[in-house]
Amino acid sequence: MCLTDPHATPAADCLSALDATPEGLGAAEAARRLAEHGPNRLPEARARGPLVRFLHQFHNVLIYVLLGAAIVTGALQHWVDTGVILAVVLANAIIGFLQEGKAEAAMAAIRGMLAPRAAVLRGGQRVSVDGADLVPGDIVLLEAGDKAPADLRLLEARGLAAQEAILTGESVPVEKGAAPVAADAALADRRSMLWSGTLVTQGTARGLVVATGTATEIGRIGGLLAGVEQLTTPLVAQIDHFARWLSFLILLVAGLLLAWGYHVGHMPFAELFMAVVGVAVAAIPEGLPAVMTITLAIGVQAMARRNAIIRRLPAIEAIGSVSVICTDKTGTLTRNEMVVAAAETAEGSFAVCGEGYAPEGAITPAGDLAALARAAALCNDAALHRRDGLWMVEGDPMEGALLAFAGKVAGDHSARRLDALPFDSRHRFMAVMSEGPQGRVTHVKGAPERVLRMCAGVDLPHWHERAETLARRGLRVLALAERSETGDSIDLVTLEGGLTFLGLVGLIDPPRPEAIAAIADCRAAGIRVKMITGDHAGTAAAIAAQIGLANPHRVLTGADLDRLDDAQLALEVADADIFARTSPEHKLRLVTALQAGGLSVAMTGDGVNDAPALKRADAGIAMGLKGSEAAKEAADLVLADDNFASIVAAVREGRTVYDNLKKVISWTLPTNAGEALVVVLALLAGLALPVTAVQILWINLITAVTLGLALAFEPTEAGAMTRPPRRRDAPILSGALVWQVVLVSLLFLAAVFGIFTYAIDKGYPMALAQTMAMNTLVVLEIFHLFFIRNLHGASLTWSATRGTKVVWAVVVTVAVAQSAVTYLPPLQAVLGTRPVPLMDGLLILAIGAAFFALIEIEKQIRLGLRQ
Repeated sequence: MCLTDPHATPAADCLSALDATPEGLGAAEAARRLAEHGPNRLPEARARGPLVRFLHQFHNVLIYVLLGAAIVTGALQHWVDTGVILAVVLANAIIGFLQEGKAEAAMAAIRGMLAPRAAVLRGGQRVSVDGADLVPGDIVLLEAGDKAPADLRLLEARGLAAQEAILTGESVPVEKGAAPVAADAALADRRSMLWSGTLVTQGTARGLVVATGTATEIGRIGGLLAGVEQLTTPLVAQIDHFARWLSFLILLVAGLLLAWGYHVGHMPFAELFMAVVGVAVAAIPEGLPAVMTITLAIGVQAMARRNAIIRRLPAIEAIGSVSVICTDKTGTLTRNEMVVAAAETAEGSFAVCGEGYAPEGAITPAGDLAALARAAALCNDAALHRRDGLWMVEGDPMEGALLAFAGKVAGDHSARRLDALPFDSRHRFMAVMSEGPQGRVTHVKGAPERVLRMCAGVDLPHWHERAETLARRGLRVLALAERSETGDSIDLVTLEGGLTFLGLVGLIDPPRPEAIAAIADCRAAGIRVKMITGDHAGTAAAIAAQIGLANPHRVLTGADLDRLDDAQLALEVADADIFARTSPEHKLRLVTALQAGGLSVAMTGDGVNDAPALKRADAGIAMGLKGSEAAKEAADLVLADDNFASIVAAVREGRTVYDNLKKVISWTLPTNAGEALVVVLALLAGLALPVTAVQILWINLITAVTLGLALAFEPTEAGAMTRPPRRRDAPILSGALVWQVVLVSLLFLAAVFGIFTYAIDKGYPMALAQTMAMNTLVVLEIFHLFFIRNLHGASLTWSATRGTKVVWAVVVTVAVAQSAVTYLPPLQAVLGTRPVPLMDGLLILAIGAAFFALIEIEKQIRLGLRQ
């Protein structure tokens, strides 16, 4: 019992194919089909338990190496260092566990969209059944306000319209009818179908269930969503790759160093082994995972203050790296509220201003629109209400817009309704007879081509051209007319040719004003914005021109995309910015094609039809107020205010987070390399260690998280939104960073050996010389922190030197802790330190200042060469 194209099959043939009758199925047959097809709901995916989710946080090569280091230091009874390493690992796991969302939530949200109850015919009797018990062949009865419980082939439809924005992106309800349509019609043009989860806004219908559960359009999208590979963010992938090779390199160097020291240097194994462990721990950036996680968490809080809610921590870095934003139109770039934007009468053309459904706004130029406004108000079934300061519509959004338009025109629009003829797709107009101050009048509104034929004395070519002009602007056009009456009811026969034409109104779902500014900001930041919508090409092009897309004149439709293979699509998608009449597969395919070109893609949307593409995108962005739950759960980021402008703020915060992550990495790698290189060179040269293994471990304990953590709180650098987005394949270890690691490591090496040699030359005890070398390392790391705070500008400025409260808090903390281990006898006994004379302490500070000056001069030379 399967129909390939029910929308293109006559209703009688659909009944025959499903072995059904207009009176419905019998109870026994319905039960048999329920057992055959299963319940009308989507299967639930097995969720990972809390324990598995927690253990998964440890599945990282860098974490494995750290755990190995903890085991080794524990075996050597260095319990403090063991505790520090384990604390970092555990903190990282807990934060990741708490931030991880439920992957099954998107499927659950789509399941929740199925109607809980349905009115069906069973054996000729109308009964109410659970939506899950519907089967193919059931006859479902629907009226305004009902939600379609399954995919239905319409058998009868009277004045039927359905809101399908969640599936198609159409701004306004779609007229429906029982007549078959073309087999290749796009989803939004299949007028003979009602889709599961869509809302009936007007009229009544009788429909045949042709698909339930996973076979429905919503179920198909759910299956598409489940099969979408969720990509990791570029930085996370790079860090994982980097951690693997860094860990391998550290272990290899440690092993070679151990072999060299034992077989060539003939050092005692226990002493040598502890030194090698010190090198390994110094080289491993054990604080990096925790500091990176904290940096992301701080960015999450900053974004929340800007109405952007992050659902997955790494997504904050992804949003900062996007080079393309693929945005839905309805509800994202537009308000998802119809307004009358233009009116055409015999007097001329009028522009109508105002926002939303508020009956407030100017009309220019001034003119007599009272008759047109009265028709718009009386030939209407909607109602406007003001709630909490906002005007809301009850009923059809287009009729709500007509009421708002009428409210903007002065005059008495009240009357007592006597009779009404609801809109029907067969005659394509609505008529209402009412009695008021102007007497008894019938008002008509409907499709221009239909209403104009019903009017007397009308220049049809002239008005058809004016209607086409409005349509080319992306407006939905309605014609309004009237006729004085003497009877008590509407006579369809006498309406034909007996109406007086009043004029045309053009309605549009207007763009958000803030979206226009936001798109301009995106273009300044080197981010391309592409509109992907299920709406008509003309409407999409009109909105694109208003909001300032880069290429508003070229539109590719879903049919165009179907004719392109993947290679052709990759070429076309780079140039085109508007994609209309698209399906969920099209949106997903477009996102994938852009990613194949090396671009980082953000996808915004609010409907179920957007969920698969939201999941696939590098950064999925859902609308929080009007978005479906499926879209929110599939997304990485939810906009609490449904404001496209919030995306720009999110990009700015994302770029700040990435800059801060880069600062953390740029501070961690050179300092760790410098510490390790000091010990490695001493071992290879057979020299005394300038810094003991336990002192190296202490430096890592006091500086690894504290100083690096300060960089997580850095504010946005100037010019962050004028730099072009980085490429998706941009390496984490750029040539500039590698050079910086080498330069800083060599300067660390020179400074530490220099102060150590100086101390020995002055006849200081070995313990004091090592204490001075240890303090030199800490001072150099502090100065390097102030240098690295400004990646793209000068570090030697008053604002840069002034720093932030967090920077000075951690610097004071490190200074106090380092002074304690240098001058307090109990801690001297633990770390083997000695008090450093005042003048030698000042010398160490002078070395730090000289180090800062050298690396700042080098940076300025490098920045100057780029210009």
